[in-house]
Amino acid sequence: MAQSNIEWTELTWNPVTGCNKISPGCKNCYAEVMTRRLQFMGVEKYAGGFALRTHLDTLNAPFSWKKPKVVFVNSMSDLFHVDVPLDFIKAVFSVMNQTPQHIYQVLTKRSERLLEIASELTWTDNIWMGVSVENQAYAYRIPELAKTQAKIKFLSIEPLIDELTQMDLTGINWVIVGGESGHKARPIKRAWINTIKDTCENERIPFFFKQWGKAKFNENPNDPTIDAKHPQHAKGGCELDGKIYREMPRVRSGAFL
Repeated sequence: MAQSNIEWTELTWNPVTGCNKISPGCKNCYAEVMTRRLQFMGVEKYAGGFALRTHLDTLNAPFSWKKPKVVFVNSMSDLFHVDVPLDFIKAVFSVMNQTPQHIYQVLTKRSERLLEIASELTWTDNIWMGVSVENQAYAYRIPELAKTQAKIKFLSIEPLIDELTQMDLTGINWVIVGGESGHKARPIKRAWINTIKDTCENERIPFFFKQWGKAKFNENPNDPTIDAKHPQHAKGGCELDGKIYREMPRVRSGAFL
């Protein structure tokens, strides 16, 4: 478990580490960069670098958390990677099933495998399943996600690196959009963000704009959220027309609205 600076979660939990790049959104993978840093620091969990590893010793961690948490699962990998055994995925799901006090946010770029094995998993209400979509070429991940049994289905459109105009959001409960950060970050354009935001508003889907990524991509140099001291600071700022969009799926008495 680790506290997270990601705006839409509280903690990260990594029963799997390591991955490989499969689409343009992976080009400047932050997890790969972070892994190199942790490996250099001598953290045993990352001794193997970015090679995929499963970690049985981390599976029971959620049972020790005293308060309900919102948890990003596998921020440093992809639970649905082809090299993660199905039995291990089931073990991760079993822990999530047994700890309904926590909300788990699982995110994958491997929607094909997700759909292939989804019926073999137990989808309790506290498991939010998402796919990453970086441009139009990978929008096929959305309908594959929609076919799963997850109660809350979400999109992480980050990094948004090109126009995404054709999206069928049927069955989707939440959309996150963000620009790329880091010294090699690719630009995000306001028109791309607006297209997605307008679609979400028209379909009454919660919209979360995470960040511009870099201040130079932000059309408003006076955006106060650029300042690291701002309580809602994000990389490059996070305002759109002077407004911050950090909408989330609503939860009431165990039911999602």
